[in-house]
Amino acid sequence: MQEDSEWMSISDMMSGLMLIFMFIAISFMIQVEEDKNNIEKHNEKLKTLIKQAKKNKKKIQNIVNTYYKDKQELNKALNKEFKNDLLKWEAQITKDNIIIFNSPTVLFSSGQSSVKKGFKKILDDFFPRYIKILSSLNYKNEIDEIRIEGHTSNIWNDKTSRDMIYLKNMTLSQARANNVLSYCYSIKNPIIDKNKTWLEKHFRANGMAFSKLKYLDIKNSRVDLIKSKRVEFRVQMKTEEKIYKILKVSE
Repeated sequence: MQEDSEWMSISDMMSGLMLIFMFIAISFMIQVEEDKNNIEKHNEKLKTLIKQAKKNKKKIQNIVNTYYKDKQELNKALNKEFKNDLLKWEAQITKDNIIIFNSPTVLFSSGQSSVKKGFKKILDDFFPRYIKILSSLNYKNEIDEIRIEGHTSNIWNDKTSRDMIYLKNMTLSQARANNVLSYCYSIKNPIIDKNKTWLEKHFRANGMAFSKLKYLDIKNSRVDLIKSKRVEFRVQMKTEEKIYKILKVSE
């Protein structure tokens, strides 16, 4: 009788263990099925993301191609318009369509921000023609910013501290850029008047102090104090904004 009782206990224990193992197996199978479903969902999501990335890549590539095309066409237009004036203005047009006025003695008096008469005369000739090109149908809607940058050397006077040299040059470069913008904006010309509202949205001035110095040697060890003092006109296109919008939509 005792043996039967022990056998029943063992039998009950085995049944219990089998039941536990069965529950474990069922739980495992459910987990496997859930994992499988999750993997399939992740795979579908990954496929969608890859597909979207390919579309975005194509869109971005088209924007970049258009940007380089517009950039080259603008460069040709600027050089064609001003090729006979650059030498007498002591100016240059870079491949990035930056127009640099290099003669500090023509631009401003030393340490001063008022636009000199000689530079005003240049701006009277230059700026309306410049805006005529930029406001044409080829470029107007693609331009994000027309920026005037004022640049200085990295010196002041012998008694000025390092910190004050920077701060004084920053103040001076900003004042110079502002005064050039103010003069250009106030030029009495039909082209300027016609584009006043557009200029108000896109025409800006920035003082750069000596953050982008020019150098006399390729090792950048000797500062070119003359060419570092300059005024630049830059055009910023809407390329970055368009790319950002594409990426934002795909989030």
